[in-house]
Amino acid sequence: MSLVYKCVIAGLVRYWLIHIDYWQTIANRVEIATPLNSWKRLIEGVYLYDNNINPYEGDSFHESPLMLLFFHFVMKKTPYILPLLFTIFDLTTGLLLYKTSKSFAQMFKESQDKVKDDINADSKSMLLSNSKLNEAPEYVLSVYLFNPYSVLNCAGMTTTVIQNLLVAASLWGASSGYRILACAFIALATHQALYPVLLIVPIAILLADINKGSYIMDGSYKYVYNTYGFILAVPDLKPNIGLFWYFFTEMFEHFRLLFVCAFQINALVLYIVPLTLRFKKEPVLLATVLIALSAIFRSYPCVGDVGFYLSLLPMWKHLFTFMQQKFIVGCAFIITSALGPTVWHLWIYSGSANANFFFGVTLSFATAQIFLVTDLLFAYIKREFTLKNGSSRQIDGKPAKLVLR
Repeated sequence: MSLVYKCVIAGLVRYWLIHIDYWQTIANRVEIATPLNSWKRLIEGVYLYDNNINPYEGDSFHESPLMLLFFHFVMKKTPYILPLLFTIFDLTTGLLLYKTSKSFAQMFKESQDKVKDDINADSKSMLLSNSKLNEAPEYVLSVYLFNPYSVLNCAGMTTTVIQNLLVAASLWGASSGYRILACAFIALATHQALYPVLLIVPIAILLADINKGSYIMDGSYKYVYNTYGFILAVPDLKPNIGLFWYFFTEMFEHFRLLFVCAFQINALVLYIVPLTLRFKKEPVLLATVLIALSAIFRSYPCVGDVGFYLSLLPMWKHLFTFMQQKFIVGCAFIITSALGPTVWHLWIYSGSANANFFFGVTLSFATAQIFLVTDLLFAYIKREFTLKNGSSRQIDGKPAKLVLR
């Protein structure tokens, strides 16, 4: 299927879903909409701003000021183009990921050629041919355009669509050597959602390898707390697919600050240094893993975040052979994706379940993602070892054991 056909079909599916009778149901699902990206809350914020009421005074609006001004302008001037706008944004994200993966394939080929002489003769067959490297961008585009998580994220008109676009544009800028573009887009993504700040390190490494305050409502800075403070403090405990809400629902108030700090350190800081030190020669893999970890551990995740990093995985198709948990992870994704809405209905509407059931599903979903990330990293280590030492798993005549460190 050609690139144009893929984009047309994916665009029509998204545009159609936005106009069906069940759109409100999609847009209000807890798996799709969160207090940070909800279309309903965005409309409310724009309405308040339009009536000269500071939307950051209350507890309903948590978007960045730039997003507020952008959607205020669009809703005032051309509200009828919003479905088309979200569709175009999402298709553009897919195309940017496609171009990013093409740049990465070229970089990977060059790095592979440099170490070709150091590779064990027994492992020469593992070197990737040009045809295999050229396949990866097509898979990346297809996975993003037709992934149900990405499709529903766009159909629900969540602002995660724009966050994904900004991150994809930053990755494309970095992989193409455009420093200003890469820095500008990662700054905008961080301004909107904070967690993309994790990508500064891999983007800086990538650029190095390739290139050898807002004013709103009379200058009020209340938006700082109601955007980044809201993300960090986690005051809204509406259930979502993340791990924060259940813990802090059950938490004694005097322990809250301690655990908020612990959870946010885990989401923002903990993995940057060790992963950067170990994978500094693979900045694209580093970026992929950090995007995945931020999607898993952020305070208000949604399926759009998951769909975004899943679309990057085909760039590492050559590692799939070395992954051991593919079947388990795939089954876990399918089962939890089906159980989530089912258990939510039993809890909220039927009254025959409780919060423990829904959190059990979200915890399983997060666990599956963690298995996926660790399996990907371990697969990279195993391939790296095999390339240098051959396919034999013996050291001094004894069976060897690989350890991820």
